Amino acid sequence: MSDSFDPQSLIDAADKVRRGARALARQNTEARNDALRSMARLLGERTASILDANQTDLEDARRQQRDEAFIDRLVLTPERIAAMADALREIAALEDPIGTYDQMWTRPNGLQVGRRRIPLGVIGIIYESRPNVTSDAAALCLKSGNGVVLKGGSDAFRTNRAIVGALRAGLQMSSLDQAAVDALGFVDTTNRDAVKTMLTLSDSIDVIIPRGGKGLIQFVHQHSRIPVIKHDEGVCHLVVDGTAGADQIDNIVLNAKVQRPGVCNAAETLLVLENAVDEHLQRILQKLNDAGVALYLCPTSAAVAEKSDIPFEPAEDEAYGREFLSLQLAVRVVEDLDSAIAHIDRFGSRHSEALISDNYAQTQRFIDEVDSSVVLINASTRFSDGGQLGLGAEIGISTTRMHAYGPMGLRELTTTKFVVLGSGQVRR
Repeated sequence: MSDSFDPQSLIDAADKVRRGARALARQNTEARNDALRSMARLLGERTASILDANQTDLEDARRQQRDEAFIDRLVLTPERIAAMADALREIAALEDPIGTYDQMWTRPNGLQVGRRRIPLGVIGIIYESRPNVTSDAAALCLKSGNGVVLKGGSDAFRTNRAIVGALRAGLQMSSLDQAAVDALGFVDTTNRDAVKTMLTLSDSIDVIIPRGGKGLIQFVHQHSRIPVIKHDEGVCHLVVDGTAGADQIDNIVLNAKVQRPGVCNAAETLLVLENAVDEHLQRILQKLNDAGVALYLCPTSAAVAEKSDIPFEPAEDEAYGREFLSLQLAVRVVEDLDSAIAHIDRFGSRHSEALISDNYAQTQRFIDEVDSSVVLINASTRFSDGGQLGLGAEIGISTTRMHAYGPMGLRELTTTKFVVLGSGQVRR
């Protein structure tokens, strides 16, 4: 599905969002919260029309023989739409970072210097097949005083258009200044040239946040004239140390891989230290196989699987660098924690890494030495999520150190400006 595209229309739309963002920044917290609550109400009222649009997108996806993981990310239900609306209400209830001071200090000459939280400006979100991103991203940006230009994938175009229609109707019915309604923008075309144009609009858009597969991230990174905060794929690792208990290992491994395999914080590679092989590896492989997980095994783990007639495929380097997003898992036995960290450094995507261990020294080394935006100890990688970590909804998980690293909530959508308060001081 594609249509014609006039670059000037997108330029004009982005300029309109820029003007709306300026108006939004002048609105108080209660006005922005009222806007989010109104948006949530309209999502509920328009559930039927959103589901109709989603059904058309799903029919197209099935005709194109998209895999089940893709369908799971695309599909909406009344329950999922209700959860989207609830997320908007939860964001409205969060503390507003705008106008708060991170620091305040007094200079020897009496000047008071502070760092005050302000919006980033206008944020461009380019994402693929998750319709809930549309409402989450809009709500987070508007709550934090930012304008937003949403560019969803063509596979969810009708669904996203219906969601944005509901959100805009909610904004218009709220107490928000009508000029600020324009802070919510949507790229209303499936033409691929729209992304190229969007990435050049540095006068209107302050930062680009891409969410999707490796191809999308690379394209945006290569073509953008606007600063990019990458939200890269989730090649997430679980590391099993022999000191951990069997029940803890089994529960975490199965949850991280099986609970919802089609999301970015699902585990994709299991690294088993040699000290865990004899006691734990056969049992882990059997439980994964029983749960329907297709296994890609190194020679050592393959030898264990063969003894129990557990089916597998040999693991090549390609398997260790894959984000499967399905019931597939690469397994490798490594000598020790040093080897596990080296593997993560080579194949990881800086998303989320977890160690299961009862050895305090091992856990501290893992925390200190693993270069990842989220490091977990004795917990599933599925907790690498803004809501689960107490941030409310997230706009994504940044795998770029500048200016945020890890799940990005409201605070990560702001920056600071210096405020200097004097009483007549002049510089000499």
